[in-house]
Amino acid sequence: MLYLSRRVDFSAMHSYRVSDWSEEKNRAVFGLCSNPSGHGHDYQLEVMVKGDLVQKSGIVVNTTDIKRIVGGFVQRELDGKFLNKELSYFQQNIPTTENLVLYLWKSIAPQLEDCELHRLRLHENPFLFSEKGEGNMVSLTRKYHFSAAHRLHSDQLTEEENIHLFGKCNNAYGHGHNYYLEVSVKGEPDPISGMVINISSLDETVESVVLYKFDHKHFNLDTEEFVALNPTSENVTKVMYDLLKPYIPNLYKIGLWETEKNYFEYMG
Repeated sequence: MLYLSRRVDFSAMHSYRVSDWSEEKNRAVFGLCSNPSGHGHDYQLEVMVKGDLVQKSGIVVNTTDIKRIVGGFVQRELDGKFLNKELSYFQQNIPTTENLVLYLWKSIAPQLEDCELHRLRLHENPFLFSEKGEGNMVSLTRKYHFSAAHRLHSDQLTEEENIHLFGKCNNAYGHGHNYYLEVSVKGEPDPISGMVINISSLDETVESVVLYKFDHKHFNLDTEEFVALNPTSENVTKVMYDLLKPYIPNLYKIGLWETEKNYFEYMG
């Protein structure tokens, strides 16, 4: 079984509102997204398909066929549209990122030829994306930025071993990074709100539980979690998962970008 992906871009606008709710409740739950006039995004859709290798051609499926099927559907149905007003599906279902990726899955999967849909990832903006694979669950990932310093040093190793293993990262004064934290939750979208989790609540939790504790701090010197624990990004990722799990029951995974080249992930 082989997997390949193709990206399709489109622009659309939407509004998050429940008609039976008061203006105050819509605002409280959806924030600025509740504006009835709508707002817009430049979406990026990553389509991953799977299939068997065709020995004669050396491919699973021609990527131009994916572009034709998926790109054609997206252009006809979504691109340049006000989703709430122009698509009947979103007159019944709030066009959240989660509901939109569900709609795309249901629409695209039956149209594919000579391959199967494996995963859809829909980026609403650089800091928010939703993903769906096989099954009923949908994940939502929110991305956060924080700056911190650390020194990679283990008391269980000799000075020479620390220098050999960690190199310049063993600098006695430490060094720093612009970290990007990805918090992913997973579940079935709420039938009324269309959300797996309230994003405002998620933001408040991550801010108070993790970012307030670690942003603009030196892991080794300023945090109790790393007094006796080497603040490698592997350990940081796991610690952040353990801190957030009691407050986010449907927490799926934590991803941590230490640099643009180094990424770490923990799923509990």
